[in-house]
Amino acid sequence: MFLFDLPLPELEVCLLPQTKAPDFDAFWERMLAKSKAQPLHPESEPVAYSVPGVRVERFSYAAFDGGRIVGWAVTPEQIRPRPTLLFFHGYTGNKRHVADYLMWALQGFSCFAFDVRGQSGDSTDAASYDGGHRPGWITRGILDPEQYYFTRAYLDAVRAVDFAVAREETDPGRIGVTGCSQGGGLSLAVCSLDSRPKLCMSEVPAFCHFGRTLEITREAPWTELIDYFRIYPDRLDPAMRTLSYIELNNLAERIQCPVLMNVALADMICVPSGIFSAYNRIPAKEKRLLRFPYNGHEGGLMIEEMLVWARRCLMAA
Repeated sequence: MFLFDLPLPELEVCLLPQTKAPDFDAFWERMLAKSKAQPLHPESEPVAYSVPGVRVERFSYAAFDGGRIVGWAVTPEQIRPRPTLLFFHGYTGNKRHVADYLMWALQGFSCFAFDVRGQSGDSTDAASYDGGHRPGWITRGILDPEQYYFTRAYLDAVRAVDFAVAREETDPGRIGVTGCSQGGGLSLAVCSLDSRPKLCMSEVPAFCHFGRTLEITREAPWTELIDYFRIYPDRLDPAMRTLSYIELNNLAERIQCPVLMNVALADMICVPSGIFSAYNRIPAKEKRLLRFPYNGHEGGLMIEEMLVWARRCLMAA
């Protein structure tokens, strides 16, 4: 077994230090209230698609604090309230192709896939970011937690739940969220900040513990942070304070819904100790962490487990 992090017995019980600021909970209450006060202004248009039995739309809604979030709605053709899955993509990625969601839609799930603001999809980012940044998104607005890029991205993801529950093909009591890497982190963040999702399926999630990640890896995209701190060493403390509001090791203890996660022990991007620590802090009565000893950031094949969990937690609800 290739290991660059802690030995597996230590990972199993790992609880990395929390970095919460005294106003951590008040901060998120304030930011969620600001998001709720901003109208969604949803729009959608049908998209012709060749596969019978599904209905496809391109939708958008107002991003938090400027811009529009764009995505696919891929749903069974017959409109009625159904179990619903929200999909979030990895860093620099996008919502991909309609075909990626057919397996779920043809089983009876309503599927909504979202482009993260300003990355390689169609979503836009109209927010301003002070303080300079490195190429990419991780350092944008990093000196102010209220202006930080991923604060806004987390709130966009919560607004995705707002968007979904307003749709007639969504059963608001049967919503699940899922994603890999950045998308896995966004999925955990949504379930930390909003009690409406009833299932979280998170693959090799990012943002679990920034301090530990920077201690043991020099892989992209964390080079964005490393280069920023190399240029601005005097900004390390305020930047890490901002990251503490995003860190899932601080947020995950709020999650109450069932959680399916995975971790790859050779993953040098989303490091195992961070993932184990965030997972170990989740108080949900039902949770499972799949371990892949020889995999890197590709994670491991979790789709069969995801099918079982989604059908049991959402179809049978």
